[in-house]
Amino acid sequence: MIVTIEGILARAGLVSAIIDVGGLGHQVNIPVTTAERLPQEGQRVKLHTHVVYREDSQNMYAFWDERERDLFVLLIEKVSGVGPKAGVSMMSKLPLESLIAAISNGDAKLLAKTPGIGPKTAERVIIELKDKLGGFKTASVESTSLPANLSNSSSFTTNDEDAIMALTALGYKPAEAAKAVKKAIDSTSSALSTEEVIKLALGR
Repeated sequence: MIVTIEGILARAGLVSAIIDVGGLGHQVNIPVTTAERLPQEGQRVKLHTHVVYREDSQNMYAFWDERERDLFVLLIEKVSGVGPKAGVSMMSKLPLESLIAAISNGDAKLLAKTPGIGPKTAERVIIELKDKLGGFKTASVESTSLPANLSNSSSFTTNDEDAIMALTALGYKPAEAAKAVKKAIDSTSSALSTEEVIKLALGR
């Protein structure tokens, strides 16, 4: 089992990256929370991985933090209806501590905001994993859903809210993330995807 990959970051995107290991380029699937932590292309990077083998494919999923990788494995192996794509989507939607808090606190509504995760699947995630997070919990576990004054704002679409959550995973305070996203969406009249909002908010 390949549990880490280390090499030169040859190409970085918001959902995948290519890491050059001894002249071989390995493509890995990554959540947004990992993508935004990657160094500049050409620099060395180490990620924690999990490989999913299928009859006709082999896909490697990589995460910045070992605990993120371990929670991803729990999601896809213990919860019926959550495959690798949905697992990565959940890891992209919320930073690790917030995802742990949502599961621990039974916050199905927050989990269900993840694309591809409906209310029933969110409930299954809580039922299956709530008692399996002993190794993940921290001294202070709080839900980090958007503050009421932000989540109730009609100016934010679902994509915008997803972008705010991704920015909080990078260390932004919710209010700062919301301000950056608002500035980004106000700078254009075009409809933006979550990835495009994040890029504009980060000035990329």
